[in-house]
Amino acid sequence: MAARSRLTPEREAELYEAVLDLLREVGYDALTMDAVATRTRSSKATLYRQWGSKPELVARALRHNKRVSLGEIDTGSLRGDFDQILANSDDCQMEKDSALMRGLAHVVHDNPELLQALRELLVEPEMTGLDEVLQRAVRRGEIRADNPALKLVPHMLIGAFIARPLIEDQSVDSAFLRSYVDAVVLPSLGA
Repeated sequence: MAARSRLTPEREAELYEAVLDLLREVGYDALTMDAVATRTRSSKATLYRQWGSKPELVARALRHNKRVSLGEIDTGSLRGDFDQILANSDDCQMEKDSALMRGLAHVVHDNPELLQALRELLVEPEMTGLDEVLQRAVRRGEIRADNPALKLVPHMLIGAFIARPLIEDQSVDSAFLRSYVDAVVLPSLGA
């Protein structure tokens, strides 16, 4: 991939926001590099030169949308870390992001290139950050290192995002996630 130094951070942020807006409007399959170029007043050649492919552009746009890395959060307690994680998202953004991720979850089954880009640029960094938060809690003595739930925390959290709309026909919001963390995640960890 070519160096992306030709774009200012502001222009790059503008491009990423346009990609996310288009994804929300038309979905991944209908999103085209032509549409992104038109929306952002760019050339398609520039988009391919900067990002190489639609899956990489989409994954980088989603990554850019994550303002804080989970691994950077360290309040001194696991409960405090989860509170801070939740404080970094507002309900409106969480609803938009959840809907977007649910849509992409369907697409990745038929698109291995998108799946790979999402894993490398979004999922793995988030899982690494979450693991850092959990390992700090182990080192502080809040969680036993041999607790089998440690490996299942990502599954629990992703399950909350999938299950609530399915079961209750409601969006995931901060209040729901706080109660979920308090009732499910922390007790399973023995914290």
